[in-house]
Amino acid sequence: MLADPRVRDVGEIRTELLFDIVVDLAPPLDFGRGPAGRRVLFGAAGGAFAGPDLRGEVLPGGGDWAVFRPGGTMCLDVRLALRTDDGALVHMTYGGRYTTPPELREEMADTATRHRVDPSRYYFRTNPLFETGAERYAWLNDAVCVGTGYLVEGGIAYRVSRVV
Repeated sequence: MLADPRVRDVGEIRTELLFDIVVDLAPPLDFGRGPAGRRVLFGAAGGAFAGPDLRGEVLPGGGDWAVFRPGGTMCLDVRLALRTDDGALVHMTYGGRYTTPPELREEMADTATRHRVDPSRYYFRTNPLFETGAERYAWLNDAVCVGTGYLVEGGIAYRVSRVV
């Protein structure tokens, strides 16, 4: 703990479930190795989300403009368009990190079976932010969220929680 009299206990960080989301992915576009690493676009082809206070669909057209660093970490740069079940549009963005340990890389390279790997064996965390003009969901504009990602057949999924 920092020995500075200005530091004080502010309590533990608490979260509550916002929603679970599954994003179906289009075939990736590999731009090759550039100055920051290997750039790959994982385009969103659709999907769905549902939670206690909102649910709906992931619209095609967004995606993850990911950069793979040499050490095995993928840096996420995601933009998605969500439509709630009552027709509101929500812009969702997030960065994050997806790190595959060296001993797991061969197993994760098999696109046909990698979704079966237990997500506790790799690190996949995100920091979603939202923007909407829909009054009913305006509270999302000020929400700070965290997500835990995992691979599913045909795409990715996240459990997204709001920091309260």
